[in-house]
Amino acid sequence: MDPRALKEGIVSGRLDADALSAGFADLHAPLTDHEALVAADRCYFCHDAPCITACPTDIDIPLFIRQIATGTPEAAAKTILTQNIMGGMCARVCPTETLCEQACVREKAEGEPVQIGRLQRYATDTLMAQGVHPFSRAASTGKRIAVVGAGPAGLSCAHRLAMHGHDVVVFDARPKAGGLNEYGIAAYKSTEDFAAREVDWLLQIGGIEIRNNMALGRDVTMADLQSEYDAVFLGMGLGGVNALTAPGADKEGVLDAVDFIADLRQTTDLGSLPVGRDVVVIGGGMTAVDAAVQSKLLGALNVTIVYRRGRDRMNASVWEQELAAAKGVRIITNASPVAVHGNGAVREIEFEFTDDDLNPTEQTFRLAADQVFKAIGQTLTGDDLPDLDGRKIAVTGPGRTSVKGVWAGGDCAAGGEDLTVTAVAEGRDAAEDIHAALMRA
Repeated sequence: MDPRALKEGIVSGRLDADALSAGFADLHAPLTDHEALVAADRCYFCHDAPCITACPTDIDIPLFIRQIATGTPEAAAKTILTQNIMGGMCARVCPTETLCEQACVREKAEGEPVQIGRLQRYATDTLMAQGVHPFSRAASTGKRIAVVGAGPAGLSCAHRLAMHGHDVVVFDARPKAGGLNEYGIAAYKSTEDFAAREVDWLLQIGGIEIRNNMALGRDVTMADLQSEYDAVFLGMGLGGVNALTAPGADKEGVLDAVDFIADLRQTTDLGSLPVGRDVVVIGGGMTAVDAAVQSKLLGALNVTIVYRRGRDRMNASVWEQELAAAKGVRIITNASPVAVHGNGAVREIEFEFTDDDLNPTEQTFRLAADQVFKAIGQTLTGDDLPDLDGRKIAVTGPGRTSVKGVWAGGDCAAGGEDLTVTAVAEGRDAAEDIHAALMRA
């Protein structure tokens, strides 16, 4: 074993460049032309296709697969992008195993669905590689809409509004557009700077201005937006992170998983990123899996995910759980953190076994840890927002909030699932409602 892997503490350079490159390569290699034709040939082209119903953006999946099968992947891409303008990223990160592919007739009959996600990537990549943008703007309406957040919901909303002839200004708190796609997804799911390239491609529609480093409440207020624009769409996601309340959670080495993933996504040198020898990730969702797997790929010796309920309650899909296990990550369930131990920096974290209702059992155990990542959920931040439903913005219909002229969608809005594809659908639908409202005015 390489002695660098055994070094205690949080250090960089645990693996050499070749190992890092191999570990962070594309999780699923793109289909070749021949492979795409073979995969498309497995589709039954169902008339009443359950895969369409299972897709949050309602893509006509049998149609686009038939278009691939007949040698017109560009037409397939337009079918996809008409419903989901971020179909390229969704093809890479959607949990298709619990959505369209789970509903596939082939899955139910044979246990092997049509590779819908990889076929979608094949079609959209083919079109994007040609530098083609298949949509054009309608005549100018003279209306201006403010969009807060340049993530999947905000960009989807902005693109659809621009298509209708409106002028859109997108405000985003970060230096780069893309939101979750740029900062919050495992690097091996979106390689070769795809998130940024997709944003550049999307902006070819015209009529969209992005203003980076502009946060709602800090650099611009709701009152400003309402007075200067004809409508406002809120799609800023969830900027806060739930706190770990266990004693000692403020020790050095206890970090937010979302920050770790963002740092990893923005680095140009994976070898420079420090990671612990013994890493513990607290949580059971996609963020927890992404943080754990990437810790392992950076060279952490022992990586453990600890979740407070059973595996069947984890938000990460079974496929994602199995991916983590295949990469050497251990998963412990029905355990909640009760204390973080160490002299200044974390050295151990103590857990207590619980049942699925989180009732304590008084049975505890400790895990060695020089780095702990919190992946226990994110929260909405900011003041002067529309009415909330729980901890998110309350919406009715296609994203209407309690404030006239203000819509919301994506992770910051109540209802729906915290998925890229759901955010895209909500942004698109809100845009259509905004357009209808403005044209009636």
